[in-house]
Amino acid sequence: MKFKRVLALLLATVMLLGVATSCGKGKDDGKIAITDDMSYDEKSAAIYANALGDFDKLYKEAKAETNVSKRFALMALAEAKLLESGVMLPTYSKGGVNSISRVAPKTVDYAMWGGDQDRFHQALVATEFIKTEDRAEMNAKWAELKGTGTYEKWAKDFLASKGYTLKDTYSIGYTDDPQTWDALASYRAVDAEAIVNTYDSLLEYDIEGILQPALAESYTVSEDGLTYTFKLRKGVQWVDSQGRDLAELKADDFVAGFQHMLDAKAGNEYLVQGVIKNADEYLGGSVEFSEVGVKAVDDYTVEYTLVQKTPYFITMLGYGIFAPLCRSYYTSLGGKFGADFSTDDAGYKYGLDSNSIAYCGPYIVTNATAKNTIVFKANEKYWNKDNINIKTLNWYFNDGSIATKAYDDAVAGTLDGCGLNSATYALAKKDGNYDKYGYISDTDATAYTFFFNLNRGIWNNFNNESKGVSSQTDDMKKATFQAMNNVHFRRALAFSVDRAAYNAAKSGEEVKLNSLTNSYTPGNFVYLEEDVVVKVNGKDTTFKANTAYGEIMQAQLDADGVAIKAYDKSANKGSGYDGWYSVENATKELQEAVKELKKEGLEISAENPIHLDYPYPSNSEVFTNASNAVKQSVEKALGGAIKIDLIPLESFDDLYDCAYYPEKGNEENYDISDISGWGPDYGDPSSYLDTLLGAYGGSMTKSLGVF
Repeated sequence: MKFKRVLALLLATVMLLGVATSCGKGKDDGKIAITDDMSYDEKSAAIYANALGDFDKLYKEAKAETNVSKRFALMALAEAKLLESGVMLPTYSKGGVNSISRVAPKTVDYAMWGGDQDRFHQALVATEFIKTEDRAEMNAKWAELKGTGTYEKWAKDFLASKGYTLKDTYSIGYTDDPQTWDALASYRAVDAEAIVNTYDSLLEYDIEGILQPALAESYTVSEDGLTYTFKLRKGVQWVDSQGRDLAELKADDFVAGFQHMLDAKAGNEYLVQGVIKNADEYLGGSVEFSEVGVKAVDDYTVEYTLVQKTPYFITMLGYGIFAPLCRSYYTSLGGKFGADFSTDDAGYKYGLDSNSIAYCGPYIVTNATAKNTIVFKANEKYWNKDNINIKTLNWYFNDGSIATKAYDDAVAGTLDGCGLNSATYALAKKDGNYDKYGYISDTDATAYTFFFNLNRGIWNNFNNESKGVSSQTDDMKKATFQAMNNVHFRRALAFSVDRAAYNAAKSGEEVKLNSLTNSYTPGNFVYLEEDVVVKVNGKDTTFKANTAYGEIMQAQLDADGVAIKAYDKSANKGSGYDGWYSVENATKELQEAVKELKKEGLEISAENPIHLDYPYPSNSEVFTNASNAVKQSVEKALGGAIKIDLIPLESFDDLYDCAYYPEKGNEENYDISDISGWGPDYGDPSSYLDTLLGAYGGSMTKSLGVF
């Protein structure tokens, strides 16, 4: 599941394992010793430096680079070091599965990043499933018309000519309720995917993937590239959950929104640190907000001042960090700014539910029943209401416990489409629906990922000690810690996971490779704009203009002799094949790990294996099968030297408490977990790589058990 983590519900007090490892300060390997007397932060810093020091060094160099192409190249080299560290195993992207749908292709807002892919007002939804051949023709036409602004009209005419009838409702399934309705105080996808339909941004991507004016009618950029000035649309109305007028949207609402986002410190603020002038300084308390680079020049003009030229800045504006906030409504519900901000105040009500936010987007939430239904109705005061194709959005909860539920609901008309898992694909083939309506869904830039816990500090769920209980003994815990902090052991583990078998268990044998991704940032995410020269292991190396990010990443992997195929140049892609799974490579890395760890007093063998806890939702047949596929592949590839101990959890909620909701790394209750992933927020590789910064700087670093 793609996620942008939320703050934990409860801090758990845990006992950290303190063991001396191979990381002895002053040894030839240059690693930092991990000792019993270290504080949590000290231990986290040491583990991070040992595992990700090479990545961190290169990435900081990349972040300081102002030339766009050289920045991309250096980031690619840094990501190669990240992959080599073995702390994570990229697994798959969203999509790439057998599907049936009533939704016309490419009519949901199209973007590789941000929140626009979850805006549904332009969707074209038919009363019956769209036939495979018609869908193929529409996809081809979209590619032809992309950028002309004419695809939507053509699609309507085409569907009518084929006898389809369009409707104004769209019904989908969802798996987790929003924990907040405050767009500026969450970075979890399950929150953002719902909230993005309640507000508009300055600019938004349309269904052809072109950035269009939304709340801003126009913008200009200063000659030095540091100041962006947006002229706002007049007459945009804020309304409450009953559709009643609150206020006209003004430039100050963008100022209020930005300050609230910084004040909330909910995990979004890192996105603008080093981008917006004095954002860092305000967060650190050295300047007042009046000195931050967000100004209301007048009622209809908002200005952003940047720290340095940031070419991708414009791609950030559709994401929630730049959402407006109705200042008057926010303060009426107890909201405060600056040092006075606190969600603990008894009077603070903003964003607690869908009735406690102001709306300026295409929809108002009229019903939000937990683990049941969310209903969005068209906002009659919306500035662009004449261009809303979908008047009602219905979201129906699915806990994943019934493997066929989504398909059954789609066939019955409760949902307007679904991806097919290994169970429902057989049903769709049997009843003829797949042959008539089936297609393989588009993949996107989301990276679902296995994370390996290097500093586990808890062996039950942080908020319920009876859930997710490990059977590891103290000796086993110590051995696991020691092994997981050896790079060769982590690589052996990564190389031993048969991700194709894992995918097949989820989505079916026929599509097991389609969505596989081999790096955190997709290899085709960005391309060089000009020739650049960078050092690869000290050697000047030239990469030509139009070189893909992934090709540079692969050059570093090859230079280091690490057998990861992150990018296939011949196919011009970094997905759709398995560039990791190799019994041969897994065995070689394990042999190195065994040698190194033996010197430290840790024997690893089939008779004395390392035990790794892998939690999974036992109420889901599909996830149960996928988890077992991982267990079988790892244990077989490594001859039993690693034992995967499957930890059954009764529901996805329990799994989220295990590996989704925790605030800090030492509350992550697993050795390996596949519940986490990332979807990019803007068009720069830093949207991914920033999430793995150390010292509480990255929102995903805690998935490694640190910070």
